[in-house]
Amino acid sequence: MLELEDVRVRLGGSAILHGVSFTVAAAGVTALLGRNGVGKTTTAKSVLGLYPATGSIRLDGRELIGLPTHAVARLGIGYVPEDRGVFAGLTVAENLRLAEPREQPKAGYPRVYELFPVLEARAAQPAGTLSGGEQQMLAIGRILLRRNRLLVVDEPTKGLSPKVAAEVARALKEVAETVPVLLIEQNLSVVRTLAGQAVVLDTGRVAHRGATRDLLADPARTNALLGVSTARADPVRADTARADARGGTA
Repeated sequence: MLELEDVRVRLGGSAILHGVSFTVAAAGVTALLGRNGVGKTTTAKSVLGLYPATGSIRLDGRELIGLPTHAVARLGIGYVPEDRGVFAGLTVAENLRLAEPREQPKAGYPRVYELFPVLEARAAQPAGTLSGGEQQMLAIGRILLRRNRLLVVDEPTKGLSPKVAAEVARALKEVAETVPVLLIEQNLSVVRTLAGQAVVLDTGRVAHRGATRDLLADPARTNALLGVSTARADPVRADTARADARGGTA
């Protein structure tokens, strides 16, 4: 679905990406991993046209480099940024209304409310008064109102409790059944639960590509690439499993 080939980005005179190349499958979740500051968010923003890039970025064969961000979005790429980007002074309903497509503006609401019922319950509440987890749900739900061919989701569980992170992960798992997802995530519990494939960046270069299970099954390589251990407890995976078993949220 998405192909990056020799993608290079310079910001403020400094080279950030040094020839990044990888693909995102047409189904499921591909995780983009790496330590802080290695270029993960820069890669995501280059896909959206938010940062100028050279090389090639193709969506289902269509070249994206050189297109303005609004044109990229109209091709069907939905973006959930790391900072969530909700409008704090607007209500939940008003935040969602801003994302309604012109064609069939109400068609996506049943799916959004099915995934995140709290958004329907809090429709009249200012978004700035929601919890961090609820704001993340709003950010994802806003994108899901539109028809997407690909979702780019940056750090969706950052700062969330294991219980809320499990709920967000469960929703993304359901979304990925119909829309491929490029997921930037530091929480390996979430990555293990969701992602079939993993790409690891290191100082603006691809250091690893392959099956997520193979990477996480090798603690030494995981630690070398990410600086974390896979041997610790997995609360998000456990909460997600309990939620799936009950058919509801954790």
